[in-house]
Amino acid sequence: MYTFAHISDVHLGPLPRLTVRELASKRITGFINWHRNRRKHLLVNTLDLLLSDMRLKEPEHLMVTGDLVNLATSIEIKLAGEWLRSIGNPLDTTVVPGNHDAYVPGAHDRSVKEWYPFIAGDDDPAEWPDEEHIFPTYRRRGPIAIIGCSTSNATLPFSASGLFSARQARETVNLLRKAGEEGLFRVVLIHHPPIRGAAASHKRMLGIRRFTAAISTGGAELILHGHTHLNTLYQLKTHHGNVPVVGIASASQGPGGHKPPAAYNFFTLSGQPGAWNLACDRFGLTPTADGIAREQRRVLYGSPEALPEPPPLELEL
Repeated sequence: MYTFAHISDVHLGPLPRLTVRELASKRITGFINWHRNRRKHLLVNTLDLLLSDMRLKEPEHLMVTGDLVNLATSIEIKLAGEWLRSIGNPLDTTVVPGNHDAYVPGAHDRSVKEWYPFIAGDDDPAEWPDEEHIFPTYRRRGPIAIIGCSTSNATLPFSASGLFSARQARETVNLLRKAGEEGLFRVVLIHHPPIRGAAASHKRMLGIRRFTAAISTGGAELILHGHTHLNTLYQLKTHHGNVPVVGIASASQGPGGHKPPAAYNFFTLSGQPGAWNLACDRFGLTPTADGIAREQRRVLYGSPEALPEPPPLELEL
């Protein structure tokens, strides 16, 4: 049995003090949005409560699908790196970036460089190679292969779209095939949902058809994403059958907003190739915001009888 957890859209706050030069860009729109809306609902205390509950269940691996920061300033990126180092070992935590981590030109590379130990694949250089084409990444952990993809790129104001390139698609196919030949359960991480209509047009992923073709050609068992701040389950149709596509609420979302409160997914995997058993338990903030409780269990592969219940631990303040 192998367990892993998934969080997304951390949006670490509060915002640092910004210079006039930093605001003279797309950041001005994000700055206004933060102070009008997001700062009221994206709460550090909520994130801490969620992570404390998750640690009690001791997942063997944590996967983070982007948007660690808000405006991708240098201080935000550095603090996010310190936060990552505080929550776990880079070998036990895998990160892919989101659109907020590449908010302005140059931010993507700064983010990846700072968080590189949590991003780098098993065969990648030990130090940041100072190159744009690091994705997709490949990590093998127990019975699973983690393929990290990036849709993170700087966009114009009022746009939060992502891009999955042709080059990345070709290399993703190769990694998926490699993992399949090794008999591994293949988990693909990506920030934007690779499903048409899952995000508004100005927030969509460009290259969905390309991504679908890559998954259909290479094969995969599970796709995890963020971006929408919603708890969702879609099915991606491929030549190998349907692949579950799972989204999760923002890990910092407090109560009272338009989006669901903070949550994380806890996966329990057993079985073998062709006969996998996978359960997804979602744990989220309680209505009173003073604890974390299990909200839902879904069996994505196999039968309920083949999957043990997760530890009955719930954290309250």
